[in-house]
Order: sequence, then C-alpha cells, then structure tokens
Amino acid sequence: MPSEAPKGENCLVDMDSKAGDLFSAQDAHPTGTGGAGIMARLWLPKGLSIGMAKDWIERRRVSIRPWASFVDQRKFSKPRNFGELCQRVVKNVEIYNSNYTFIFLGLILYCIISSPMLLIALAVFAGAFYIIHLKSLESKLVILGKELTVPHQMSLAGAVSLPVFWLAGAGAAVFWVLGATLFVIGSHAAFRELEGSDIEELLMEPV
Repeated sequence: MPSEAPKGENCLVDMDSKAGDLFSAQDAHPTGTGGAGIMARLWLPKGLSIGMAKDWIERRRVSIRPWASFVDQRKFSKPRNFGELCQRVVKNVEIYNSNYTFIFLGLILYCIISSPMLLIALAVFAGAFYIIHLKSLESKLVILGKELTVPHQMSLAGAVSLPVFWLAGAGAAVFWVLGATLFVIGSHAAFRELEGSDIEELLMEPV
C-alpha cells in the first residue's frame, strides 16, 4: 500500500525542518547577510556590499572640511609664483580631498540626472550584469574554456549595453565630468590660501 501523507504533529515537524533548511541556506550565503533586508537578498557579487559603500561614505563625511570655510572668498588669492601654486595644489588636495570627492560625485549625479538616455543606459548595464550574475550562480558560465569571474561578468554586461551608451553620448558625458572636475577642483586648490598651521607643517616636512 502507498505510504500515507504526514499528518498532525508529523506534518508540523516536517514543515519546521524545511523552514530551518531554508533559513540555514540563506545564512550560509557568501554575502554573510543571512537574507536580512531586501538588498541583502539580491545576492551581491563577492567583495561588494551595501555596508562597504556606507562605511566609505561615512568616513568621507566625517573627514570633510566645513563648506563655509571651503568657499570663503576672503581666503582666495592669486599665487605669487609657480612654486607657491604647486604648494597650494598639493596641500589643498590633501586637506580637502573629501570635499573634492563629493564635488566629483555631485557632478556625476548632475550629468546622469540631466541625461535621460544615460539613465536608460545605466539601467540596461545594471540589468544585464544582474541577469548574468544570477545565471552564474545557477551554473558556471564558461566562454572559450574560461569561467567568467565578476570582472568578466561586468565586462560582458558593458559589451551588451555599449550600443545604448553610445546612443546616450556617454563618451561626451565622461569628458564633461572630467573637465568640469579638473576645472573646479584645480581652480579651488590653486587659489585657496593655506592656513598658518598648514604652512608651518609644509615648512617642517623634510626636503
């Protein structure tokens, strides 16, 4: 005779064991997130995590100099000679590197928001990479006898979305961001006067 389906307590025990297996599988995932939260269940590539990005942004935010002092017009002047210009650039980049980083990110964000086609291209790239990564989790992806690593997967996603980036004028956008960044940061670093303590520290450095 065929075996009967589990009933009563046996059924509850069976369901509990399956649930336990499910959660233990999530805890064993390489991301180490245990499936907590929506983003944690997306199975990010090994070495990448939301927490790492948050920690990086937090460290930059803590080390940022006050913006009021950063844009204080009374602290700007023309350098007297080329030597002073170089000293200002080197020291100001060291002092205001977090401020410059947020300016760079702001210019990138402005460029993306002001270009709908670039937004579509980035969405295509993200979607292609996510699909390729999910396929690699189900089974190893091998091309020309080599297994696709995460950098290879990103390169493949970039190749798939390249026509969309070309239509969106991504090359011009990249050059615009780099040019604007160099102009803004270079101008600030060159014309922002060094503080008295910064000059003393610069003079004390061994030659």
